Amino acid sequence: MYRLFLKRIFDFIAALAAFLLFSPVFLISTFALFLANSGKPFFFQPRPGKNSKVFKIIKFKTMNDRKDGNGKLLSDAERLTKVGKTVRNLSLDEIPQLINVIKGDMSLVGPRPLLVEYLPLYNQSQARRHNVKPGITGWAQVNGRNTLSWEKKFKYDVWYVDNQSFLLDLKILFLTIKKVFVREGITSESSATMEKFKGN
Repeated sequence: MYRLFLKRIFDFIAALAAFLLFSPVFLISTFALFLANSGKPFFFQPRPGKNSKVFKIIKFKTMNDRKDGNGKLLSDAERLTKVGKTVRNLSLDEIPQLINVIKGDMSLVGPRPLLVEYLPLYNQSQARRHNVKPGITGWAQVNGRNTLSWEKKFKYDVWYVDNQSFLLDLKILFLTIKKVFVREGITSESSATMEKFKGN
């Protein structure tokens, strides 16, 4: 019952309430990033959702578009702005995704939506992460986030698919709030963001 019906109701009500609660932070962050990123506070990107159906995820734009002499984008660490770093450290870059949850593209809790280019790289087990809606946070995020290897991250994602429940979602949301305050697992050891998945 929860998976098929109640989870969507819970997502909509909780996401709408959270968006209204954080609207002052949303507006301040939008203005600061508007100034830092030459009038581009938001980042839109195609991501695969449930059953691999592609949607556009909404995030705060924490990196600029600086390129090297050959026209290639600089590394994540070099493009991460000071304002963007603060927004990311406080996990404020996830706030716009509440709009995705309200629209029904995402859930509050589920496997994180990754890049479309990864779809053909998953093995049969890893692909099961798309049997549910992606989430703003998930079981992998509260068990290591960007410090996890891809293999461990996918195992946590698939475990969630098989074990999702209302109580588990509440536990993940509680642990997510806790980790935001202690700022755990925000970056991997060698990158400002998680290193790209290159297949098995």
